[in-house]
Amino acid sequence: MSTAAPNDQTTEHTVASLYSAHHGWLQGWLRRRLGCTHQASDLMQDTFVRLLRHETLPRIDEPRAYLTTIAKGVLVNWYRRQSLEQAWLEALAAQPEALAPSEEERYLILDALNELDALLDALPPLAKRAFLLAQVAEYKYEDIAAELGVSLATVKRYMRQAFRHCLQHFDDIMAERS
Repeated sequence: MSTAAPNDQTTEHTVASLYSAHHGWLQGWLRRRLGCTHQASDLMQDTFVRLLRHETLPRIDEPRAYLTTIAKGVLVNWYRRQSLEQAWLEALAAQPEALAPSEEERYLILDALNELDALLDALPPLAKRAFLLAQVAEYKYEDIAAELGVSLATVKRYMRQAFRHCLQHFDDIMAERS
């Protein structure tokens, strides 16, 4: 038996209470948007997993509105992953069959693409776009400046910001593996 005060609930208890009271409703809400019961169930679980990652939850006056906000974020991420995967599959289909990666390689590449997308998503939109134009489309900095309607100095600042961000992420990964 817990000795905590009645209003001093742990995160797990609060998430458990939210789950038992609202998981069916949230799954139905997601199912109506996705048209797929299985995918709705997965994203509903992802929504609650996201809640479990918080050390403490804020005071929640409107649980369904709170859950809807989090589920919308999960849904946006899912659509982005689907779009990225579709673009990858289209690029893969354009390659000669001899160059096609194995299923395991496909999974690893898609996982890396999703991680890279999330990493770059932390950048301001113009810095992300400048970085992608330089690294993927191989634009020169002058062309990026013209495309974005900014100065060359601003493009250089965006690129420094993006490279520092990527290097910091790389340093974090290397520290985790040590």
